[in-house]
Amino acid sequence: MAVTMKAPKNLGELQLAILRVLWDRGEAAVADVHAALADRGLALTTIATMLRKMEDKRLVKHRENGRQFLYRAVAAPELVHKHMVGDLVERLFDGDPLALVSHLLAEGDVDLEELEALRQRVRAAQAARKEGPR
Repeated sequence: MAVTMKAPKNLGELQLAILRVLWDRGEAAVADVHAALADRGLALTTIATMLRKMEDKRLVKHRENGRQFLYRAVAAPELVHKHMVGDLVERLFDGDPLALVSHLLAEGDVDLEELEALRQRVRAAQAARKEGPR
């Protein structure tokens, strides 16, 4: 299970893909991560090196299982998503989350079912804020 940690900085596409494999599996050996990302055409050594670098950044940890290292994510998905969305909003929309939502709506990236689900979430968030902290 992932634990809360400081928000990761400068997470690359491969690092995110590796984290997704680990979030999905709980823990995995280098060979398992490599197999899960086989469509990328990367060498096993590339995955091993990236996992070591990610461990240095405290994104993952490993435990030994015989001669094999089993890796697990330390970075919680929610924290990674929050940081990456926050970074996107900051860099592309000058820190204005409403500008991001407006962009998605204007570009047609949100269909009618998703729009209704968004309305329900907004209503639920408004109700929760009116109730205050528990």
